[in-house]
Amino acid sequence: MAATGRAAVVHPYVKSPGGDLRSPDSRLEEAVGLAGAIGLDVVHAGRIALSRHRPSTYFGAGIVDALAETVDALEIDLVCVDATLTPVQQRNLERAWHRKVIDRTGLILEIFGARASTREGVLQVELAHLTYQRSRLVRSWTHLERQRGGRGFVGGPGETQIEADRRQIDERIVRLRRELDTVKRTRGLHRAARRRVPYPVAALVGYTNAGKSTLFNRLTDSRVAAEDLLFATLDPTMRGLDLPSGRRVILSDTVGFVSQLPTMLIAAFRATLEEVRDADLIVHVRDAAHPDSDAQCRDVDDVLSQLGIDTEDGILVEVHNKIDKIAPEERTLLSGRADGRNDGIGISALTGEGIEELIHRLDSAFGSRRKIVDLEVDLADGARLAWLYRHGEVLSRKDDGLRAHIRVGLDPAHLGRLERLRRENG
Repeated sequence: MAATGRAAVVHPYVKSPGGDLRSPDSRLEEAVGLAGAIGLDVVHAGRIALSRHRPSTYFGAGIVDALAETVDALEIDLVCVDATLTPVQQRNLERAWHRKVIDRTGLILEIFGARASTREGVLQVELAHLTYQRSRLVRSWTHLERQRGGRGFVGGPGETQIEADRRQIDERIVRLRRELDTVKRTRGLHRAARRRVPYPVAALVGYTNAGKSTLFNRLTDSRVAAEDLLFATLDPTMRGLDLPSGRRVILSDTVGFVSQLPTMLIAAFRATLEEVRDADLIVHVRDAAHPDSDAQCRDVDDVLSQLGIDTEDGILVEVHNKIDKIAPEERTLLSGRADGRNDGIGISALTGEGIEELIHRLDSAFGSRRKIVDLEVDLADGARLAWLYRHGEVLSRKDDGLRAHIRVGLDPAHLGRLERLRRENG
């Protein structure tokens, strides 16, 4: 799909009290942002209240006719429906409006396709695209009744075009999954190498456009692309970060989340998102200036839950970004997470306000995860002693002439490294 045409964006919603934390206007604004993220010229945007969803066209006949007049009058090329359409609904709307129709899932897939830059990202997006397209062959092809002649001795109808297309897609999906399995193994080797170094990992997560990449650049003095754009970052980036205690950690910038993130995308990007699952600390970056910050927080928690990450075991630090956009008196009203926790840190990744406090909080968070162990080390083993002082926090030491009796605090990653060294040396 060429992302250069005139587009209409409509957000349908069923009128009901409670439920969605976001307003229809906010949902529509996000949908317009998604369309703009791939360069579509949005010339019409509207929210549509529904009493119920119609199985055939999603909208009622009157709304379908009214939108047909709008797209004709404004010479619209593409209609983006901010909902999940069935293949039948999508096909029927295209017939009614004589325009290309794309739903929310398809739009997000288009954005990911435009953003992917690494080999891994391209593979992941293609896998998600093919999974989506496979379910839509019924509406994507106009030659479904064509048949290829059979080669069997019995005769009869041959393979229909749709069956052949589905088979080709299935074969490509198998190849993509095989390549992604290789990527996953390579990523696993990289993680294992980091554990051998080892450095603990902090992963930045958050709703798309919350400012993760800007914060990443601020903390690591990097030049990762940071734009006021939805899904500006798809491929993970890692950099080293030295904390005040002398502890060195790896900071990982990851793909942003969004509400109703297509399941196929979560599945396709699982190899990338495993960087989050294996992190020692998760830094949840929230847009404090956004009116739907609590709802976005819930969406991020939902994705983390799908990845099997339990954020209640002390591995999460919450950051309220963009406080430069809110009034000083409102900063004290930051509500923390949607579950009522109020331990977030207010920062501005753009201006640098609050960054020092965040760095110290990260240092403290890593320190709180340290395990206290008592060790005996030969005094002649200077390398082992130096390693403990360099990577741990020596709390006490008493020498008896032959050995040093040391009580030291070690991060889980360093403790694992120490155990491996002890096994290797017998």
